[in-house]
Amino acid sequence: MPQHSPAFSAQLKDGRWHPTPLQPTTPAPGHVPIGQETSTSAPQLHHTLHSPNQRPLLRPPHLKRTKALAWCGTICCAILSTAIIVGGIAVLVIYLFFRPHNPHLNIAHATLNAAYLDVGVDSNTTLLNADITLLANFSNPNSKVDVVFTRLDLNLYFGATLIAVAGVDPFAERHGESQLRSLHMIASEVALPQKEVETWRLQTAGSSAADGGLMMELNGRMRTRLEFGSILRFNFWLYSRCSLVMGVPPGGTLRSVLCRSKR
Repeated sequence: MPQHSPAFSAQLKDGRWHPTPLQPTTPAPGHVPIGQETSTSAPQLHHTLHSPNQRPLLRPPHLKRTKALAWCGTICCAILSTAIIVGGIAVLVIYLFFRPHNPHLNIAHATLNAAYLDVGVDSNTTLLNADITLLANFSNPNSKVDVVFTRLDLNLYFGATLIAVAGVDPFAERHGESQLRSLHMIASEVALPQKEVETWRLQTAGSSAADGGLMMELNGRMRTRLEFGSILRFNFWLYSRCSLVMGVPPGGTLRSVLCRSKR
């Protein structure tokens, strides 16, 4: 006769065995019944995926800062490019309207009143003494722009040696105006190198020829301001160079002159 466990069946009075329902049992600690693990974890996953209170994913803060810096750089470049274009157009319009030109320096007349070579105390140095008068012509060729000379320095050279200097007081010229300034330059005991002493003597001896004479050079350094009306002004240095050929003193007059001016 088969054996039956009392937990699954019970014997009635009629001698037959009938199954009895299982009684709930308490699981052992740390033991999860099969089937219950699936039923408890699935709802939690469903809640995580479909919860209405779930927050959206946020971008890292450094990405936002990088994007903001890129926009700021783009805007600054656009503003700078616009300013450069507008400034270039304004300069072009001003130039086309005023047509500015550099002022000119020319020598209208010159006289070598006296000039001679002297021997120094040590008998090895040759000294130059000279007296020259120049009439300088400063002209403003502009038709709409005024010119102001705020500083004028003039240097007289024989060869590579500086022999005399002169300065001119500041003055202004209206457009199309020219002004004359008299310059008195004196060379007092200026030491000349032996090569230039020989050149002086050769030029003095050949001054009787048509193209002969003492060759000197006048260099001018002038601080100049162009005035475009009463608002716009432009300051710059103007450099002039004049090559002079003078007759032999006394009364040596200007024989030829060639002047150039540039910034």
